[in-house]
Amino acid sequence: MNNISLGKYVPLNTVIHRIDPRLKLIWFISMFVVLFLSYGTTRQNFLIYGVVFIFFFAAMLIGKVSFLQVFRSLKAIWLMMIFLLVINVLVTSEGTLAFYIGSFAVYYEGIIKTLYIIARLLLIIMMTSILTSTTKPIELTFAIEWLLTPLSWLKVPVQMFAMTLSLAIRFIPTLAEEAQRMMHAQAARGIDFKEGKFKEKVRGLVSLIIPLFMQCIMRAQELADAMDARGYNPLGKRTKYRRRHFTVLSLLFILVLAGFLATFIVLAIYQYDFIGMIINHFNL
Repeated sequence: MNNISLGKYVPLNTVIHRIDPRLKLIWFISMFVVLFLSYGTTRQNFLIYGVVFIFFFAAMLIGKVSFLQVFRSLKAIWLMMIFLLVINVLVTSEGTLAFYIGSFAVYYEGIIKTLYIIARLLLIIMMTSILTSTTKPIELTFAIEWLLTPLSWLKVPVQMFAMTLSLAIRFIPTLAEEAQRMMHAQAARGIDFKEGKFKEKVRGLVSLIIPLFMQCIMRAQELADAMDARGYNPLGKRTKYRRRHFTVLSLLFILVLAGFLATFIVLAIYQYDFIGMIINHFNL
């Protein structure tokens, strides 16, 4: 449970922390577009992923976001990755033959599909860690509400949606810590979650899930009472204690983001094979 870094804000004063949260949210959405575009050949796609990885890694260094925590988050979903690999290998029945497992043929295309998913998961976890580690929950709520403002003209409860989403993100590390505390308490009573038979592990998880579920309900009730005591009205018109304005840093960030996004869209449309061009140029 300590492997979950999503939602843990780190109060620092880096350049990434000072960027307007609205721009960081737009960057987050833009990167999703970049990751799910197709850039032609397999090697070209992985080249683009490598460039994005370097960009994210530099942003993590500037924002002082723990890269080790990203790999710990990946470790928590390794079972899902193995399951995806097995599914892709089983459903892929054509393409370039890789090897045989008995009489069953394994194709490179099935393996490559899984690698695509793993690469995208890694990059998504990286950019999510950057966003949540450098942005306060209240600022993230403001950014979501600002981005969804056009929907308010259609009588959509934007404020309620933004607050709900922000609280959900904020509660992820809180519930993870609570689950870790309960696991330690259960371990002190003789329940072993790491060793023993599979049946015993399942029983141990059941004994953990029920009290954790009850704790979630109690936490939600406490939060609702606290918000009610502070006069929160989801249907009322809210004002802002601090008003944000776009600065020179914001303008610079917009220009860099626009150029970055335009470059990748052009690459996806024309699908330049830079590696092939280099190989042909130098006759490699």
